[in-house]
Amino acid sequence: MSAMARANRLQFAAVIVVLLLLHFYVRPRLWDARLSPDFLTMALVIFAMRSSPGTGAIAGFIVGLASDALTPARPGAGALAGTVIGFLAAWGRAVFFADNLLVNAGFVAVAVWLRDLVVLWASGTARAALMSELVIYGPLQALVTAIFAVLLLVAFREWFAIRLDL
Repeated sequence: MSAMARANRLQFAAVIVVLLLLHFYVRPRLWDARLSPDFLTMALVIFAMRSSPGTGAIAGFIVGLASDALTPARPGAGALAGTVIGFLAAWGRAVFFADNLLVNAGFVAVAVWLRDLVVLWASGTARAALMSELVIYGPLQALVTAIFAVLLLVAFREWFAIRLDL
């Protein structure tokens, strides 16, 4: 492995570690949890878009298990959601231009909303609560997370080789 490839992997790993720290230490202190950016899903999507679908699904499963340990949802709901998100994000990279800033933001927003949908559905949430979460809080959290993803990708655009043309 060349020194440049090793440096790129270390830079990428550093950004993922920062996102994990933001998720577990900053996110609970920001504002309402339903509207706070989901840095864990953001890290998963950024990782999965730069890996194969199998690797993305495995990473999503691990992220989902970690989120299952911290949420009151039914056990396995987060693991299922993470696996689906990781696989679809990695597969979507082949369909869309993954080096575009707006495509990355769109992937993050859709992933956050889809994760909410899968977790709520797998948890057996009542229909009224499901609809309010998916229609009101889900899109708001997805938008906030996408905005934070854009800020992150602009700050580290050389590390991720993101184009800034819109």
